[in-house]
Amino acid sequence: MMSIPLLLASSSPRRFDLLRQVGFHPEVRIPEVDESQLLGEKPDAFVSRLALEKVHSIRSQVQHAEWLALGADTVVVLEGQVFGKPSSVQEALEMLVSLSGKKHEVLTGYCLLHTKKKQEVKRSCRVIRTQVSLRSLSLEEIERYVATSEPLDKAGSYGVQNFGTLLVEKIEGSYTNVVGLPLTELCSDLKDFFGIPLFSWIN
Repeated sequence: MMSIPLLLASSSPRRFDLLRQVGFHPEVRIPEVDESQLLGEKPDAFVSRLALEKVHSIRSQVQHAEWLALGADTVVVLEGQVFGKPSSVQEALEMLVSLSGKKHEVLTGYCLLHTKKKQEVKRSCRVIRTQVSLRSLSLEEIERYVATSEPLDKAGSYGVQNFGTLLVEKIEGSYTNVVGLPLTELCSDLKDFFGIPLFSWIN
């Protein structure tokens, strides 16, 4: 049974809700990292680096003697171009125009870090990929969707849940990865990480 605190190094309410859905009670810590992509950095290396940096950035906020931290970062990738969260309504419109009618990848990098007495005990980092195809959207449909404000805090300017589900034609791979955290893979890693059976953390 996993009895140590799980610290979520993320401000994302979607990641928090996903963890709660499968029986975790994470403590949220807000990471402070520069989320800019480095020159020449490939998308998988980018999300993996940010996930690890987010975990390390919260270390000074933790008072527990032993803890497990989870950091994650999600991006949309179309033909090698990384789409993160839009910085404006106009950028959200441009992203969705680019994605309309096309297949793209959603990448989530996540990192688990087990720390005891301020010393790193174990680390596991992975990148999970999901293929997503969006419907062909008219400009009016895109403008109406952006007007809901739903796209403004999401990678690629859409969410697969709520209104955004109407944009998605097909998903190949993990649905929760598109939401922001691949739960099946994460829980499998936790099982191996601590040598515990699935669901043993539920109380």
